[in-house]
Amino acid sequence: MKRLATVLTLLTGVCLSTRSQDLSHPLTGSMDTIREVSVTPLPVMRADTIPSRVDWHHIDAYRKPFPYQSFILPAAFVAYGFTALHNNNLQHLNSKVREEVWMENPHPLMHADNYLMFVPALAVYGLNAAGIHGQHNFKDRTMILLMSQLFANGAVFSLKGATHELRPDGSDYQSFPSGHTAEAFANAEFMRMEYKDVSPFYGLAGYAVATATGMLRVYNNKHWMSDVVAGAGFGIASTQLAYWLYPKMQHWFGKDKRKSSGSGSVLMPTYQNGSIGLSFAHHF
Repeated sequence: MKRLATVLTLLTGVCLSTRSQDLSHPLTGSMDTIREVSVTPLPVMRADTIPSRVDWHHIDAYRKPFPYQSFILPAAFVAYGFTALHNNNLQHLNSKVREEVWMENPHPLMHADNYLMFVPALAVYGLNAAGIHGQHNFKDRTMILLMSQLFANGAVFSLKGATHELRPDGSDYQSFPSGHTAEAFANAEFMRMEYKDVSPFYGLAGYAVATATGMLRVYNNKHWMSDVVAGAGFGIASTQLAYWLYPKMQHWFGKDKRKSSGSGSVLMPTYQNGSIGLSFAHHF
């Protein structure tokens, strides 16, 4: 009977238990054996839980593919700026904008653009200090910000010397692309990326400040319109590149190797005597 109960348990999904009770017959006095069978259902087996959709936010950040779509707009801005260097129609448009803004409406210079370009980045640290936390902690967001500055300034100042474009006011040949605008839009994209999961209005505010910075560069007769457009593209692309690359640097040189081997490496942007570079330190 016990073997039969075991077989039935496997086949039907119920647990059978037996209990024997000996009773004497009232007439014959013989002993009869009554076996009681109890049936107890087993816990219901749950099927394998396979999610119907994958939440890519839970994938290790360093494994995320290159975000090509995020570079379409900044690449278009940069392409416009380069095209304007040699295209007569776009150069005429630059001259027309300068004529309407500066020549036909003489005005004193405004120096707010020298400070506005830093406002979005400073706002990120101010919001975190006020308890409105963004995507990263202090160390990680600072590293990302420094990397974006390294990429933006490296590209801008390299091209200023290579393109040798005269400024609208004739002060020097460092017009293309606009460094102020690149700085402002790099910081605006930094603010957007940090707070895009909190509210889109933070990013909009950052981009409003960056746009004002670019417009002031044209208003102050320091840049052609195409310089500003290209600067915006370089700024956005630099921050996007920093956000994509930083998790990979952490994986290659940082936390993962320290946990596994007890050693660690640090790769940091540096600025010294007017030169921007990278410093690498490894602890054995």
